[in-house]
Amino acid sequence: MAESASDLLTTADGRPLKAALAAAQARARRRAFLLVLPLLAFVLLTFLIPIGYMLKRSVEHDGFSSSAPTLVAWFDQNKGFDPANPPEEAFAALVQDLARMQVEKTTGMAGTRINYSVPGTISLFKKGAREAEGLTPPFKEALLAVDPDWGLPNLWRGMESASHVYTSEFYLVAADRKLTAEGWQRGDDGQRIYLYLFFKTFFVSAVITLACLLLAFPVSHLLATLPMAKSSLLMILVLLPFWTSLLVRTTAWIALLQEQGIVNDMLVGLGLIGDDGRLSMMYNMTGTIVAMTHVLLPFMILPLYSVMRVIPPSYARAARSLGATSWTTFRRVYLPQTLPGIAAGSLLVFILAVGYYITPALVGGADGQLISNLISFHMTKSNWSLAAAIAGMLLVAILLLYWLYDRLVGIDRLKLG
Repeated sequence: MAESASDLLTTADGRPLKAALAAAQARARRRAFLLVLPLLAFVLLTFLIPIGYMLKRSVEHDGFSSSAPTLVAWFDQNKGFDPANPPEEAFAALVQDLARMQVEKTTGMAGTRINYSVPGTISLFKKGAREAEGLTPPFKEALLAVDPDWGLPNLWRGMESASHVYTSEFYLVAADRKLTAEGWQRGDDGQRIYLYLFFKTFFVSAVITLACLLLAFPVSHLLATLPMAKSSLLMILVLLPFWTSLLVRTTAWIALLQEQGIVNDMLVGLGLIGDDGRLSMMYNMTGTIVAMTHVLLPFMILPLYSVMRVIPPSYARAARSLGATSWTTFRRVYLPQTLPGIAAGSLLVFILAVGYYITPALVGGADGQLISNLISFHMTKSNWSLAAAIAGMLLVAILLLYWLYDRLVGIDRLKLG
């Protein structure tokens, strides 16, 4: 078979040109990989590993299984037992573990784990552990004499569920499910706080995104059509909030919007409202929406500006010369070309709003709290695993939003600036 021209060509040192080019490309790829390796390591250490650990914690908890090995072993050997009438052997194993918890000082850890699914059991475990050493057979009657709640079916269902290190229990709690004698069921309307906060967070984020879009669209259009000198000056004003601490900006809104703040003082001074009718715009949902719209507005302006500045003005002039009105020109010529910027800005602002924490915590009060504030509460003061489960559900919702954006617009058309 005749050799190709590339096989016949050689380099100055006599190597085949094809092999030399392949070696050069391999070196270039290795060099590029080494250049991005620090960034990959940074992303791995600060993003992927923490998310993986969070997802692991959302399905893992050994607070009870490590403290009650005897009862865990009994559960493993007696699948399908009747939680409404546990046998004497189950109570014997429980009493043995309660006595061990008292000695090893793990009663609080075990009781807290069960308390996540069966509220009010921490004191029950502490009381049972104190009395366990002096109990004698039959242990079922003895333990029920200490407290009749030891016979509750949902308590035994909870202990059986907690006997496994890995469980979906925290996702069930985050979905407002409640453990009953019949198993996990939908909680009462008054107890369904997590799904309510999820819906509230997404609704408020949508309102903030819409407000940012309505405010950013004319500003971005002005930036794209002004001469470069004036556009650069206006862009500095747009980016100016990035040079100021988020805490300072949020505190400034508190000074502006509180009942004794600047805005209310101006309205009273102008006679628009009475001193006894000051508007309540702080420590509620109004304050959260206003402050977060201000904070997130630049994230909508920049994607819109990046799209608008490359739209040729001749398109609009051509439409007007063909008889189109200003509204028709905007609706059928200009607006469709800005859709990638609108979609990108809306996606960015919505995702940031869903996970925002500092601003709602400072200006939202009890009414303006979002799901991120509940995650923070559970993570710092209550239940790390439940916080991880709620965060995992939020992560899934954001990934679905990315998928929807890719289906409707295309991730390759994402323009962020």
